[in-house]
Amino acid sequence: MDGGPVPAVGRVIGTEDATPLEFWVAVGEGQFLQLDDVVALERIPPGRDPVRIYGVVSQVRARHEGARFDSDVFLVSDGILPAEVSEAAQIIPTRFEPEVFVPPLPGSEVRRAIGAERDEALFFDQMAARLPAGLSREDEPLYLNLEFLDGTRGAHVNISGISGVATKTSYATFLLYSLFNSGSLGAEALNTKALVFNVKGEDLLFLDAPNARLDEAQAARYPRLGLTAGAFPSVVICAPPRRGAANAVADVASRAEGVRSVFWTIEQFCGDDLLQYLFTDAEDDRSQYPIVIGNVMARLRADAQSLGDGGVRIDGIEIRTFRDLVDLIADRCEDDLHRFDWAGRSIGQGTVGAFVRRLYAAIRHVEHLIRADVAHPERHRIDLDAQVTVVDLHNLHDRAKRFMVGVTLRKAFEEKERTGQSRPLRFVVLDELNKYAPREGSSPIKELLLDIAERGRSLGVILIGAQQTASEVERRVIANSSIRVVGRLDPAESGRDEYGFLPPTQRQRATILKPGTMLVSQPELPVPMVCEFPFPAWATRVSERGAVTPGGAAEPSVPADPFEDLVG
Repeated sequence: MDGGPVPAVGRVIGTEDATPLEFWVAVGEGQFLQLDDVVALERIPPGRDPVRIYGVVSQVRARHEGARFDSDVFLVSDGILPAEVSEAAQIIPTRFEPEVFVPPLPGSEVRRAIGAERDEALFFDQMAARLPAGLSREDEPLYLNLEFLDGTRGAHVNISGISGVATKTSYATFLLYSLFNSGSLGAEALNTKALVFNVKGEDLLFLDAPNARLDEAQAARYPRLGLTAGAFPSVVICAPPRRGAANAVADVASRAEGVRSVFWTIEQFCGDDLLQYLFTDAEDDRSQYPIVIGNVMARLRADAQSLGDGGVRIDGIEIRTFRDLVDLIADRCEDDLHRFDWAGRSIGQGTVGAFVRRLYAAIRHVEHLIRADVAHPERHRIDLDAQVTVVDLHNLHDRAKRFMVGVTLRKAFEEKERTGQSRPLRFVVLDELNKYAPREGSSPIKELLLDIAERGRSLGVILIGAQQTASEVERRVIANSSIRVVGRLDPAESGRDEYGFLPPTQRQRATILKPGTMLVSQPELPVPMVCEFPFPAWATRVSERGAVTPGGAAEPSVPADPFEDLVG
């Protein structure tokens, strides 16, 4: 303990069972306990050294002792019926030191855990590398054990919550900022990379700009976590080209500078087997589509001859647009002379027809992403060299989103595989995980995400996935996430088995959490931490983008509640 003895806040009561898993504390006169307070007490078992018992307040109740009926409250208030007000707090133990799992004895004094005792209660003292994860309601720092995030003992983060209220994306970017700036990674932070997919609006296109809405009170919370409030210094923004633009200018409305338009050439599409990422609906795997797709990809890979500028020649036909390529594939698959070679011998005409129809339906959604009609196509590639690479998807149709996510993820994963080393780490932030790794069915992108979830730890590829409903995401993706985070939940969703790691009271609380507050679960701590994270110091939309002052901060313009309009 720091600063001398801490006064008792109450005593273990004897009218409720006290167990190593749960006990109740009567709150002393003039004292109080609230949800999430950390407490400590001791017990000396016979013939043993003292056992230090720590726990977290999970429920608090107040009642009249001596009253029998609900209406007795009026008699007590008028002084007619004698009764005493009693407050009690339910405690969920977090740690026994040493590990002798005995119940606390009734009458034992209980005190708040502060300083070194708090660190011991929450296992912070055993963390070789601590990552700032947020603040308690008393503005005390809360930490994650980095070993369960960087692949040493575990990996991956999963975040659940209602869209627009749970601030999932905001918390994911806060974790990235903490990773890069807290010193937890040491010198490795300079080479650590993050790939962030922006799926809603243009919220993540200003990570390199200071936030004009960050007031002094919120900025002051960063130093409590060992952080300096600021923007991300090394950011590259990638976005799809605008439809119909001959020069492939990026399709971004709110930002004119610093955005790279990206697309894939016809040569890349044929040589890198990218066709499969156009067929990512779960229903495809239940038919013969995979056979057709595999055969067509093999023919494109074998027959496409490079023209040196992104275009290809197949059977003497020059291909420079995606529509031309689809016409050729359809002709070869439906023509009796080529159908067996292109679609496969065991494939019926109905399946071929359905495949071709789906391929033609994709043209209007992806033709601006797959092309060979722009000079210097090498300037329109995602290179993943910056510390943070943001890939904007918000203007795309779902099929185009899946294509862009699948192709980009595969590039990032294969690059790490080729190095054969897990360091430096590469983090991937992907919202709407239920669309890309749904619980039912199979698809190339789902298999890729499963590969990342199951093998990414050894390769240094760490997934920070988010979704509104964890119950709709592939179980193995969730199960392989060592860190689980919950924001505001829909009441029906909070009752699902996927949230079994939350105690009953925290499941209830999840339905009323405010933006900026998250429940964070990690393997060492049996009770999820209730974290508040500071308002982002980086702009999350064009209206927040502040002019940098000589002192390095953005000019403030702050509403009463800074989290009021924060989304994601």
